[in-house]
Amino acid sequence: MNKNTPLDSGMHPDLKVEVAIIGAGTSGLYSAYRLVADKKFKAHEVQIFDMSNKLGGRLESVIMPGMNFWGELGGMRYLTSQEIVTTLIEGYPLSEKDLSKRTPVLKGKMTPIPFHMGKEDKLLMYIRKERFKQNAWEVEQKQNKKLKTRYYLNHDDEGFSSDQLFNKIIYNVLMADPWVAKTYKKKIIAGHHAYDFKFKLDSRDWDAIKPRLVYHFPGSPYDQRKVNDIGFWNLIKDQVSQEGYEFLANAGGYYSNTINWNSAEAFPYMVGDFSANTTYKTIEEGYDSIAYAVANTYMANKGAKIWSENKLLTFSKEHPFKQTHRYELVFLNLKTNKEWKVYANSLVLAMPRKSLELLDQNNFFFNVNKHAKLNENIRSIIMEPAFKILMGFERPWWHDLDIKSGHSITDLPMRQCYYFGTDPKTNNSMLLGSYGDMETETFWKALSDDKVLFKVKAAKSASLKELHQLDDVQATQLMVGELMNQLHELHGKDVKIPEPYVTYFKDWTDDPYGAGYHAWKAGFSVKDIMPYMRKPVADEKIHIIGEAYSDQQGWVEGAFCEAEKMLQEHFDLHRPDWLSPDYYLGW
Repeated sequence: MNKNTPLDSGMHPDLKVEVAIIGAGTSGLYSAYRLVADKKFKAHEVQIFDMSNKLGGRLESVIMPGMNFWGELGGMRYLTSQEIVTTLIEGYPLSEKDLSKRTPVLKGKMTPIPFHMGKEDKLLMYIRKERFKQNAWEVEQKQNKKLKTRYYLNHDDEGFSSDQLFNKIIYNVLMADPWVAKTYKKKIIAGHHAYDFKFKLDSRDWDAIKPRLVYHFPGSPYDQRKVNDIGFWNLIKDQVSQEGYEFLANAGGYYSNTINWNSAEAFPYMVGDFSANTTYKTIEEGYDSIAYAVANTYMANKGAKIWSENKLLTFSKEHPFKQTHRYELVFLNLKTNKEWKVYANSLVLAMPRKSLELLDQNNFFFNVNKHAKLNENIRSIIMEPAFKILMGFERPWWHDLDIKSGHSITDLPMRQCYYFGTDPKTNNSMLLGSYGDMETETFWKALSDDKVLFKVKAAKSASLKELHQLDDVQATQLMVGELMNQLHELHGKDVKIPEPYVTYFKDWTDDPYGAGYHAWKAGFSVKDIMPYMRKPVADEKIHIIGEAYSDQQGWVEGAFCEAEKMLQEHFDLHRPDWLSPDYYLGW
């Protein structure tokens, strides 16, 4: 995969285009690619602008010295049920098992490989200072026993793993609604064992259920409220007690899943993404290859251009060229600190919430007095902080525990660690040391703000000269020290963990991203806001797209689906022939 996509960090004052796309993340790149591939516009009429010097937004794959494979600082995997991203990576038709018989959609080699989730009988769960294997609940259940933990769960909830307890809550709430129970009883199944629940609901089913689902639990303060209007923390506590909530938040591995977000949106997210029987894949050449492949396919057209290191400041309708071009955009060129102007007839803001909020909030579009609904809807999502620390070790010390891949979970502030892989030649190995999110953010922020950075050390096939090129992306020494303490506690004192020779730290909370991913707030009508954001003001050709305002938040597919719907609805593009006609794109 060619990741040297030509970017232009210069200026072209008074540049005139038909469509200006702001943001070279996946939704912005996809929009440019489709508009040109569909022959709606010539490439010089569609231009992309980004303030960064790289492509991909919140995708960032890196190779660390001494290791010949990619580590992920941002998004890192896809689900095979996500048809746009799967087809763009693997080619079509998807029904073919033999990859060699598929027709590629994009330029550049992408090799789909399994994203190994590891073996639950090897991986660790360390909660309330107790260490288990992740399959410990199922082992006890097979012997008709209940695993006792240090959580004081309701009697009926004892013995359930976190996945099983999430499923039980969702099953009980769904089946308590008479309409859902009657309409979908064949798709919402309680198994022979008390712990088994199956959901055979597809995206269309969920979209029918989410706006209608009512909470039927007499005596609860939430009785007869729409589930869409109840926070997920509120609902979980109501179902399984605050102690049950603590168990789910800790043993589930992600605080972000159990924050007080929209319960109706949380239901399909939990049973679809984070329960069993899901096929995860990634790309051997690094997951950000998907962004580069889309960009390279667009850039293969004459006149295509991606303007990097150019920051949009504002846009207006009052300007000298309004007879031919609707909008004047003012950019700041970050290399020269000079402003320049671009004129366009359509504007695609392929940006998350924080990036939108960093634009001029007093212009005609964002002005709260003119467009109060837009301002309210921009804030209909929660910005979820996330950061990652990759660590390079001179040997795969987790092999001592017979762990080869996957992730261990803990209630310590590190929350999770992923065992990413080992270079077969050097034995150097990579660990994703912390997957910080929500509640743990302030713990790590105090350490990441420290001034003393980790000092790299030479390792096999990794010279100091090479390693020093990563000096400015090292985690702080304090952070690494704290993380090593937590790795020792999680894995047990008998495991010999060497010091890392290199780290790589990324905090997605920094501007302009403001968050690693997003979640819908309770009480907002997602069904109405999603199409609204794709064209917020009826008589303006301004569109907002991306993962943030999608129904697959945290996934590249969410960004692609919002872009595809926007293109079909507002640019009259046809559905691409490589996408199956019955694939559901959502609201």
